[in-house]
Amino acid sequence: MASCVVPEPGTPHFIALAGPTACGKTAVALALARALPLEVVSVDSALVYRGMDVGTAKPTPAERAAVPHHLIDIREPSEHYSAAEFVADARRAIAQVHARGALPLLVGGTMLYFKALFEGLAAMPAADPQVRAALEGEARAQGWPALHAELARVDAITASRLAPHDAQRIQRALEVFRVSGRPLSAWHADGGGAGAMQGTPPALLLSLEPRERSWLHQRIALRFEQMLRGGFLDEVRTLRRRPELCAQLPSMRCVGYRQAWEWLDACDSGAAPPLQALEERSVAATRQLAKRQLTWLRAMPQRQVIDCQADDAIAQVLAAVRRCAPGVTP
Repeated sequence: MASCVVPEPGTPHFIALAGPTACGKTAVALALARALPLEVVSVDSALVYRGMDVGTAKPTPAERAAVPHHLIDIREPSEHYSAAEFVADARRAIAQVHARGALPLLVGGTMLYFKALFEGLAAMPAADPQVRAALEGEARAQGWPALHAELARVDAITASRLAPHDAQRIQRALEVFRVSGRPLSAWHADGGGAGAMQGTPPALLLSLEPRERSWLHQRIALRFEQMLRGGFLDEVRTLRRRPELCAQLPSMRCVGYRQAWEWLDACDSGAAPPLQALEERSVAATRQLAKRQLTWLRAMPQRQVIDCQADDAIAQVLAAVRRCAPGVTP
């Protein structure tokens, strides 16, 4: 049975639909929208960027016309977007959806954003330009995997959740440690300390998870093939021509984009690597992302797991939502 959370008085409730990449979240959300009066609030750190459509599997214009979507295409790829900004934007979107008499459905796979919204953000040290500049210099000299290894020595919990090339998050975690002397994970554990942004728990958290990892791996490979056929490399070429963009930006470090940028760099240098090399690296990186997403989800005991391989997965999700929000009718 679905477990529902009663929100604090005056706090609009919402439904959350999470899951690893390629598990079918968008299809489930669109099916729910055909049955219930809802609007989608995206919980995806890549979908916020304009001009990054194919490689992020962004909902199509037709899908977004059929169902209102929020927090998509709200930043340029040259801009940064933080978890704190997401929490503020999501809360605003949730309130606006409620004001229109609809149900907010938060959908995505950026687990840090979900965690920040559900549990709140600790009052961590502000950014320090000098420390950041020093870390960037070290990364240029040693590479981000070396800095990831350093992070593992001082904050194993945070390092275990990050890929060795996740430059933005590795930099922030080391910055917090060097400024404060405390690991980022310790700040997160403090949760609602003084100055913290308090959490907003969902009325219901549904998690689409496969019973067989091989099923998800096949979907990841198939989706990347479809992206290539859909013009993904042309999309990255267009982004590379923009003078304000570079491979070190958080947007260009997104899975798939980083591998494509590096593959095109090699092509420009005359190396001409086979397209299969790009496919293998991108699919492997996406599998690792899915593994990390599932690890995050398993640390959320309040979630209700739906087998996304099941033939009746959509029906299960719809039934759970109806039980939790019986007042929501077509």
